Amino acid sequence: MLTTRFTSLFGVEAPIMQGGMQWIGNAELAAAVSNAGGLGTITALTFPTPEALAEQVKRCQDLTDKPFAVNLTTLPSINPPPYEAYQAVILELGVPVVETSGSNPAMFVDTYHAAGVKVVHKATSVKHALKAEQAGADAIAMIGFEAAGHPGELDIPLFVLLAAAARKISVPILAAGGIGNGAGLAASLALGAEGVLMATRFMATVEAPIHHKVKEALVAGDELQTNLIFRQLRNTARVSRNSVSDEVVSILAAGGEFADVRELVAGRRGRTVYETGDLEAGIWWAGLAQALIDDIPSCSELIERMVQDAEDAVASALVPKIA
Repeated sequence: MLTTRFTSLFGVEAPIMQGGMQWIGNAELAAAVSNAGGLGTITALTFPTPEALAEQVKRCQDLTDKPFAVNLTTLPSINPPPYEAYQAVILELGVPVVETSGSNPAMFVDTYHAAGVKVVHKATSVKHALKAEQAGADAIAMIGFEAAGHPGELDIPLFVLLAAAARKISVPILAAGGIGNGAGLAASLALGAEGVLMATRFMATVEAPIHHKVKEALVAGDELQTNLIFRQLRNTARVSRNSVSDEVVSILAAGGEFADVRELVAGRRGRTVYETGDLEAGIWWAGLAQALIDDIPSCSELIERMVQDAEDAVASALVPKIA
């Protein structure tokens, strides 16, 4: 196994973290990643109540004795979920790691640290990464433009963002966005990362709780099969390209507002995609890493292969060229 500051600090064997994924990050997937040597993640807001999250955390604790994380993204909202109640579950049940994004981590890092919880904060710019480090985050996940979900508004690809962050950030950095194989892991380490954070790649695993047709679509997809929606609203999101996301792009490009696409992007429709395998039922997340997905392995097979391929990339591909 590869040893980095991230693996040592977070008590894992492989420098690979599973990112938070709405409707997907449940206890079974998180435990499978953690049991495979990585750091699995439960996505808090996938579950409708703090009590439902507590059940997932307890389930994960039954399935693994390895460290795992809970993702709790906090965003400004007219009707925000009960963030403090979700946070209380994390604190009270002894979750070892929390993955945060959205708000300034200075608002909650001390609270987590007081309970012995380590914080991985996601950032899409060096400026925000520095703020997270100053606030006390234990690690920073740098989110490149290639990522699914919300890659920010700066459109900086991962390799440039990662190398720039490594010059200024002293805590461990995780590379995220477009990582799907061992070569990407090796390249990330070479650019200054201490590990990688992946979401799209973990969607195409045996344990991911989504319909097999969605996994097959990721295997079949390439780097052209995503759309960037909400660009005009300054809330850019990368999703799978289908008839629904094409329509959203078209409406907003023609001057439409969020109200004009609200029904198209409803979360319940995206959940239907994952549950039924109907790829045109709604908006669903996918990053450019799908271009690197060729199969649907177990989490254990994926992590073992990625680490071995990363080691081989250095020992077999790079070192001989230097010699």
